[in-house]
Amino acid sequence: MANSHRGEIEAEIGGARRKLVLTLGALAELESAFGADNLVALAERFGSGRLAARDLIRIIGAGLRGAGETVTDDAVACMGTPGGAAGYARIAVALLQATFGESGEVKSTRPPTAGERSG
Repeated sequence: MANSHRGEIEAEIGGARRKLVLTLGALAELESAFGADNLVALAERFGSGRLAARDLIRIIGAGLRGAGETVTDDAVACMGTPGGAAGYARIAVALLQATFGESGEVKSTRPPTAGERSG
């Protein structure tokens, strides 16, 4: 069962119910695949709302590998999902929302300065 507190989702892909999660390693893989310099740039790319079919394959493949599956992007491209292409888009969006939140905004990992601290 998927743990939403860890950013995990479940989806039917290739005729089986599978877990997906974008671990730090999976995110690094996506940064490299999309030529993004950092997580903020990656989130901005995804937040554009313009994802190609190949993008969906990469995101879903990274999510499956993050959850421990040994699957290639070529294998993911051959897997079916309920709803066809729209089903793949729903899975990718759900995975990105589970990772980055509804807004898709990546918060800074820099500690707050004295002026930024509350209380």
